[in-house]
Amino acid sequence: MSTVQAPLPQGAGYGVVVGLGVAFALGMLWVTNALKRAFNEDNKSTETFMVAGRSVGTGLTSAAVIASWLYSTALLAGSLLTYRYGLALGVWWGASASTMICLMAFLSIETKRKAPNAHTMLEIIRVRYGNKVHILWIFLCLLNNTFIFSSMVLGASTAITALTGMDATASTYLLPLGVSIYTYFGGLKATFLTDYVHTTVIMIILVWMTIKIILYKEIGSIGALYEAVVQAGKDKPVEGNYQGSYLTMRSNQCLYFGILHVVSNFGAVIMDTGFWQKGFSADVAAAVPGYILGGVASFSIPWAFGTIAGLAALALENTPAWPTYPNQMSEAEVGAGLVLPYVAQTVAGKGGAAALLLVIFMSCTSIASAQMIATSSILSFDIYGTYINKKATDKDLIRWSHIGVVITSIFISTIATAFHRGGVDMTWLVYMLGNFTNPGCVPTLLSLLWSRQTRLAATVAPILGMACGLSVWLGTAYAYFGAVTIASTGATMPCLFGCVTAMFVPLPTSVVISLLWPEKFDWEDFATNIKRVRAEHVSGVDDVEEVVRRQEQDDRERAAYFTPERVAYMKRMSRWAAVWAVFTIIGHVLLWPLPMYGAKMTFSKSLFQAWIVISLIWLWFTLVVAIFYPLYDGGVAQMWTIIQGKTDKGSKSVESGSSSPAVEGVEELVKA
Repeated sequence: MSTVQAPLPQGAGYGVVVGLGVAFALGMLWVTNALKRAFNEDNKSTETFMVAGRSVGTGLTSAAVIASWLYSTALLAGSLLTYRYGLALGVWWGASASTMICLMAFLSIETKRKAPNAHTMLEIIRVRYGNKVHILWIFLCLLNNTFIFSSMVLGASTAITALTGMDATASTYLLPLGVSIYTYFGGLKATFLTDYVHTTVIMIILVWMTIKIILYKEIGSIGALYEAVVQAGKDKPVEGNYQGSYLTMRSNQCLYFGILHVVSNFGAVIMDTGFWQKGFSADVAAAVPGYILGGVASFSIPWAFGTIAGLAALALENTPAWPTYPNQMSEAEVGAGLVLPYVAQTVAGKGGAAALLLVIFMSCTSIASAQMIATSSILSFDIYGTYINKKATDKDLIRWSHIGVVITSIFISTIATAFHRGGVDMTWLVYMLGNFTNPGCVPTLLSLLWSRQTRLAATVAPILGMACGLSVWLGTAYAYFGAVTIASTGATMPCLFGCVTAMFVPLPTSVVISLLWPEKFDWEDFATNIKRVRAEHVSGVDDVEEVVRRQEQDDRERAAYFTPERVAYMKRMSRWAAVWAVFTIIGHVLLWPLPMYGAKMTFSKSLFQAWIVISLIWLWFTLVVAIFYPLYDGGVAQMWTIIQGKTDKGSKSVESGSSSPAVEGVEELVKA
């Protein structure tokens, strides 16, 4: 792939991927045991393993949301696409992250209103539509998680190979190793904790690297970066950009990518059960502010870091310090995501390469843990506990969750290796993803938001959407290029047409079918039929007295949860989240990039300087939200409790159905 000599030895790659992975695993095992001793958080309980006891606070939720968008693909592809098409790309990528996260804030509080005991999004689908539709959704969600997880591992392993010379196949299999260990034992709470640790390290390095790039001797200032990029636009103008400039929002390719990525990410997020589980895990009082704060903060990473690193590559590739000098990067190197590794190597030598290696490892393992939990939950709860052993105990589900973690690690590494050896790169996966993830998006939303979507509509809509999307994708690739190949199917326009088709065909299909053969769903069925998992059987208990006792306990828990104050609070937060989601979509998609696209102008030096400075301020805000706010929001107090070796006597086992302190304080928030 790359003819450039790796700046770091292979030992550095193996040391980080294996050594640091195992070190994190051991550290998280210790933390998991400490939390069990201090706060009675039993990681051998399904309620803790899958949904973290539904007690995660605002700070940790927002940090986890930011971590959810620190994909290695986002860091690598954001830089390479800015290098190709210009600064408009960073805004579009940021919009594709922030908008759907704010939408998830709305969906999160809606699930707490209607299905407060849900463990996976698929459980909601099964209760509403039955087993056949549930099986269809299992396929759609597993397909979504497979493509997202494998693309992330593929991009990370390619970058690690470029930085260290480590064998790509070895890094593909070893990257998830340490993750699988601490996820195996710690569950979703371990994911939240590692999200925080990883995000802390990543944000510090990203802030450092942006400053290092701007102050590098061959650049020196924001104004000098502007001058270098202006010259790059004259030397190799971008087709479809206004005046061929990299410094314009009038970029056809950035616009096409923006539409493609915004639409595709709606499918990728809505059909990723991991995002739903993080919403289930948050306190009632933390779900909306945690998601919105994390969503707004996450905008800065592709905007600030992607813009600065991508434009720096344009400024530096004609200097002797550039790794490929006097040659420019090949298209294969760019497509594989090597723009950012080359920038890091140029501006900071081996130290920059080592820092980026750490960033890629952290971003990859953080997402890997969430994906493992999401996939293992489907295997254990939605497949094993629903169809194989309907009387599965809590212990049975945990065992199969552990098995699911191992299976996921091996399977995804194998798929990523197959992509690598088959000539598929990270960019191809980023572009085509929506063809497979979008068809289930609208029917999933309607399952929670529209009581009249019918079982038939939920069955037909995603199948028809996927059939139409794939047909348009492959047909357009043939029409544009005369052949269906990896290159043609990874091009912008075939992927754009296919993804948009796959997203929007299910909407009229579902609405028309639902209106022609109407049914109406009672939202109370969610609260009645979705129960917490207890230490005994999940279902099928034969003892009549036990059934009666458990039903009485469920009734008491429902009454304690759905107090008038809490219901009023959730309704108000739902309205607020809906307004914020609409506001974010309008602001980040319609009012910001589109008018600037229509303006037909290039950036002046003063505008460019202001643009970069504001993006850096936003990046520092993200650092504060990711690192310091979780500490302020209870993190320091919990750490002090653990250090003192005390036990929180007020903690109650999640199996008792008790609410967390933050949930119990909702009434106080309402009064305030």
